[in-house]
Amino acid sequence: MQELMIQIMNQFGYLGVCFLIAVENIFPPIPSEVILTFGGFMTTYTRLTVPGVIIFSTLGSTIGAIVLYWVGTALNPERLETLTKGRLFKILGFEKEDVEKTIGWFDKHGKKAILLGRCVPIIRSLVSVPAGMAGIGMPVFLVYTVIGSTVWNIILVSLGAVLGASWEVVLVYIGKYAAFIKAVLIVAALFLVIRFMWKKIACKEQG
Repeated sequence: MQELMIQIMNQFGYLGVCFLIAVENIFPPIPSEVILTFGGFMTTYTRLTVPGVIIFSTLGSTIGAIVLYWVGTALNPERLETLTKGRLFKILGFEKEDVEKTIGWFDKHGKKAILLGRCVPIIRSLVSVPAGMAGIGMPVFLVYTVIGSTVWNIILVSLGAVLGASWEVVLVYIGKYAAFIKAVLIVAALFLVIRFMWKKIACKEQG
């Protein structure tokens, strides 16, 4: 995967960076840190410039984010209501109110989530879906997406340019950062599930 991405970037330059980052936003398993840091390294031996790589990578991030935003908008209240009535939701014990509360929270704090989420592995891609579901306006979504993505891109592209041939060193630290985020998400998910089930048990006992 990494070798293929590097080949695409070497062959297509800015357009390759833009394309790969757009795809990375839609398919999180593709690591943006490889694309961005290697893009920074490319500025040391090609005609590519740091500002150029940052601009095209931000463009790619925005394109990918818009696609997932549209996916979120497709999950309108009617479709969500249908999903909450489905067998899977009933097996998991979720209620319609749970989904509504989640969307309500995102509607209230969504701007911060979009801005900060763009600098967090895994979340940086997925945050676009609930933004669309919560009905956050496209202009607002784009502003926060561009700002957050630009910050992330500046950091990694600049590190790649500074480290040069040693650009892969960044991947080690980003890998640790991503592993920490995954651990936090897992713990948070377990906490929410346990808390949710505890409430369900308490309600049954009271009933």
